[in-house]
Amino acid sequence: MTDSFKPPQRAPRAEHGVVYRNENEYCGWPFYCGLWQTENGDIVASFKRVRNNYAGADDVDHGQIQEKPAHLITIRSKNGGRSWDASSVREVFDMAWKNPADFPQGEAADWSDLPPLDFKSRDTLIMGGGVPSLFGREANSWLRASTDGGATWRDPMMLPQYSLPSLTNFGSPMYATREDGVHLLGCQTVSPDVLSPRPLVYGSPNGVDWLYLSFMTEDRPPSPFYVSKSPYSPLPHFYPRIVVLPNGKVIASLRYQRDARSVIWTEIYESLDGGRSWGFSSRVNDIGAPGDLVPMRDGRVVCVYGYRTMPSGVRYKVSEDDGRTWGPEIILRDDGGSWDVGYPRVIETEPGKLLTVYYINRKNDPMQMNGGVRHIAWTMFRP
Repeated sequence: MTDSFKPPQRAPRAEHGVVYRNENEYCGWPFYCGLWQTENGDIVASFKRVRNNYAGADDVDHGQIQEKPAHLITIRSKNGGRSWDASSVREVFDMAWKNPADFPQGEAADWSDLPPLDFKSRDTLIMGGGVPSLFGREANSWLRASTDGGATWRDPMMLPQYSLPSLTNFGSPMYATREDGVHLLGCQTVSPDVLSPRPLVYGSPNGVDWLYLSFMTEDRPPSPFYVSKSPYSPLPHFYPRIVVLPNGKVIASLRYQRDARSVIWTEIYESLDGGRSWGFSSRVNDIGAPGDLVPMRDGRVVCVYGYRTMPSGVRYKVSEDDGRTWGPEIILRDDGGSWDVGYPRVIETEPGKLLTVYYINRKNDPMQMNGGVRHIAWTMFRP
């Protein structure tokens, strides 16, 4: 407990670089897209990009951005994340697809005739979301998978909803498969009469059959403070990120929000029965969410999160007891130009070495529109 409240320290020997930047695009949100290391050692990152000329305040307003044409894409690095090949960019999902009839094949795909997914292979990548919108009260959840390290992707399928009023998923990390081969997928639902999301878990033994497994939090009445069309409203828990630890315990990070620009934090829930039931474990920080988790090979768990209070940037904490307690806050960078940063993904590329990818804007960027050009960046560090 004493260590947890030491003053934040700057990470020693952290290295930084750019994954992707375009002066006429707003790029962001790798957290709900992806970051993987494939069998041959390539790093594949995914994020959302939106055409943008940064001409006025509307061009960086999240509500306005959601209405603009956008695409989820991947990009590849062949040297551990130090440089990224722009010619490797591939589109995985066009945000103009508002229902299965808009998919390239004109309907949702049926994967039942395809080989089962090997979730323990590093070449199996999972991406997902929701149509017609990610958080919509009428959302249906789509899923795409690659079995060749992101070179090609299966046509999008739709997850069964099991009478849930809506369903959205956020893809899954490399660390979400149980020892028995069942892969766990973090999802959330929103019903018309409950104005805040409720996180839940789906599981699949083969990538074809996806089954509802459990809710992660208790049901709540509508929040009297929630304003349905504001992206900055209080949302008790959402963005579940699930990882399976080597000892079999399953933990998940959840974002808790009072204001998306500042008062957000990361909580940890745990399951001792493979994701069938959940209980609160810890609160990671005062400020910063969503938090992505990486179980390191030495037994530690690292949580990386965006920090949206100035000086904004990216920070992390380390747990040595499966997420029950957390050490002091470590600053990876604090050169953000506004609150509009974060949404990291993090992986362990070699023993003891972590790579995190996130979106950021810089305070010293020549272009300033409530911060600089929103772009995707990387940081390598050793906790």
